[in-house]
Amino acid sequence: MQTDRNSGRPATRRSRAALAAGLLAGLLALSGCGASGGASDSGSGDSKRALSAGERSAADSGAGKAAQGPKEAGGSPAERKTSGGLPAGTHVIRTATLSVEVKSVPGAAAAARSAAENAGGLVAGEETERVDDTREMSHIVLRVPQDAYDTVLRELTGAGKLLSRTSSATDVTDQVVDVESRITTQRASVARVRKLMDRAGNLTDVVALEGELSSRQASLESLLAQQASLKDRTALATITLDLSEPEPAAKDGGDDDPGFLDALGGGWHAFVTMLRWLAVAVGAAAPFLVAVAVLLLLGRLLRNRLRGRRAPRSPEPSGPSSTPPAS
Repeated sequence: MQTDRNSGRPATRRSRAALAAGLLAGLLALSGCGASGGASDSGSGDSKRALSAGERSAADSGAGKAAQGPKEAGGSPAERKTSGGLPAGTHVIRTATLSVEVKSVPGAAAAARSAAENAGGLVAGEETERVDDTREMSHIVLRVPQDAYDTVLRELTGAGKLLSRTSSATDVTDQVVDVESRITTQRASVARVRKLMDRAGNLTDVVALEGELSSRQASLESLLAQQASLKDRTALATITLDLSEPEPAAKDGGDDDPGFLDALGGGWHAFVTMLRWLAVAVGAAAPFLVAVAVLLLLGRLLRNRLRGRRAPRSPEPSGPSSTPPAS
């Protein structure tokens, strides 16, 4: 029995070695087929697969950044510091409209310009017009930093008599964070397409990649324009100021009861007004009166002529008339 066990062990070892050799040969054959198949699919196929992989990685990175963006921008309330009355990382668009009545529009306009410039702002627009010989009106648009917004607003309000005031504040923090995240993703996408263009060796692939690069570059420029607009509107607040001068006060006439001169002036005014209306009435009726007078004159002349034709002629005497004797 001991001899049979020793004789069976070499046969078992040989069978295991043969099985391992067969598995190794199969793996080598499969590797050779995969390598030959990969070598035959070159050129446009590699570029397209690389582009698809780049697009998937861009989408994955964009989604990850979009998910992390608001969290990173906001932070915990304890970590956010205040600056100019607003928490750090908060972006707000502020606008205000004021209507103030002042004694002198040129002086108030000069003071408003000085207040904006001293605060680090600027005058975005100004329009002044004359209402009459003594009064002026001015429309001024001021852009001031967010930190100086309240100070400049109080100074402009106290320049004269406040007629109206409206103000608004719009929080665009989410929009700013979203645009920044999209810009980061789009820049990475443009960089990947440029790398693919450097590696592409086929003219068809180069043309396709150039079209894709132009499209992504245009999207990036649009996002950059949105970011610049948001940055300008959130960095500087807009104040629209309307300045006007008061109307001249009516002169006091003393006694309100009418006197002799007032009655005389009123009568004379009524008399002149009556004459004016009579003259207007006569002028309006003159053409009709002339036409009626001409018709009457023509009718009279025609009537006289008809009478002259119809009158009988008297006989002329031929001799001494014999009159019968009176009885």
